[in-house]
Amino acid sequence: MSALVNLPLKTDKLLAQVEGGIGWLTFNNPERRNAISLEMWAGLGDALRAFQHDDNVRVVVMKGAGGKAFASGADISEFGEKRSNAEQRKQYGEVAEAGRVWLNKLDKPLIAMIQGFCIGGGLAVSLSADVRIAAEGSTFGIPAAKLGLGYDYSGVAALARLVGPSSARDILFSARFFDAQEALRIGLLNAVVPEATLEEHVRQYAGTIARNAPLTIRAAKAAVNTFERYSRTDASHVAAMIDQCFNSEDYIEGRKAFMEKRPPEFKGR
Repeated sequence: MSALVNLPLKTDKLLAQVEGGIGWLTFNNPERRNAISLEMWAGLGDALRAFQHDDNVRVVVMKGAGGKAFASGADISEFGEKRSNAEQRKQYGEVAEAGRVWLNKLDKPLIAMIQGFCIGGGLAVSLSADVRIAAEGSTFGIPAAKLGLGYDYSGVAALARLVGPSSARDILFSARFFDAQEALRIGLLNAVVPEATLEEHVRQYAGTIARNAPLTIRAAKAAVNTFERYSRTDASHVAAMIDQCFNSEDYIEGRKAFMEKRPPEFKGR
């Protein structure tokens, strides 16, 4: 097994580690159920940028520390000082945007490993993942309507695209919590597994992705994102990425490995 490498960040409320082609991003604020503070938003951008530029990282997994929560939303204790009115909200949003930009900019597969509470801003972060896998007993919800705050358009749109407008309205209007099985049924989750086997399941799944051809996965993610976001712009960038796959050394290796009946060793070039 590859050694675990810790990447330096400016906050200890977020951990970034690399092991065996997998980048592990951990929300490390367990005493507050991994509520996301402003410093964590800033660190999120730094961590994802590092994973993006590390060729050893083929796939990224987000998770929460402590086993009680993936992330329970924004850190409400900061709202009185940093988010008490529209002007402060704007300033808060500008700092948090660095993290949101990289959640959308990362061109490598992003998996959300969800255990426990996945609420509000934490749920919004999970919507940026390409795949969401949760433990049985996890809890979901967006309680914005119980706090009186407005929910950003980008988060609402991401939710509606994933679960459909009708379910999105229900979740947002009622501000109710719901369980993993309902989240699976409405399309919010890709899979629900026993809590005891969650990490091993995600590790094996991420390892499968890490062994596949990086250029092919990158092109596939770009194509799905272009479709999902209803882009009316030219998709020539996706066509160029597909051409890159066919012109790559990995394509030669894939064909050769198939003929030789052995696992391919992809290099991402």
